[in-house]
Amino acid sequence: MVAIIDYDAGNIRSVEKAVVSLGYEAVLTRDADTILSADHVILPGVGAFGEAMDKLTNYGLVDVLKAVADRRIPLLGICLGLQLMFEDSEEAPGVKGLGLFKGHILRIPEKEDLKIPHIGWNSLQYPSEGRLFADIQKDSYVYFVHSYYLQAQEREIVKAVTEYGVEIHASVEKDNLFACQFHPEKSSDVGMKILQNFMEI
Repeated sequence: MVAIIDYDAGNIRSVEKAVVSLGYEAVLTRDADTILSADHVILPGVGAFGEAMDKLTNYGLVDVLKAVADRRIPLLGICLGLQLMFEDSEEAPGVKGLGLFKGHILRIPEKEDLKIPHIGWNSLQYPSEGRLFADIQKDSYVYFVHSYYLQAQEREIVKAVTEYGVEIHASVEKDNLFACQFHPEKSSDVGMKILQNFMEI
């Protein structure tokens, strides 16, 4: 069973639909026992960092997600979910993230020829081998929607990067923790393969 964290963020239903289409049972939940008994956990989300951390705190999910990490249950953060797994974000000064990874979320720099938010398809490069990208070719395209990007402190956890005026750490992995800035559930066959790879961990 896959527990998809329900904390009133956007885009949760499309993640559920993608998981079910792969043949897995998916449960939208904020119940601690359900989450901690899951085989896999997904933290999705579209929205604002500060508001999302408030929701996770108010629903008692901060400690639950840290317990998921401690218990080595595979956990995947998607888009805002990736950002929440890090220490903090320029979007919400003074608000602490989950701190499951070391690093910071920064605003994409303003440049004349780049629109912000970054919305669209970008190709991926793989600085080191990541389990989410098994059997996925270099330069595969995935779908992004974001105004802020990850700068991970530990380069070795970065498994995919892309360029949008600056190098963006597009996916990270460490032990049982995984995260993607892009939306695998909106990234056609490549995205579904990434989700399938996660489900097989």
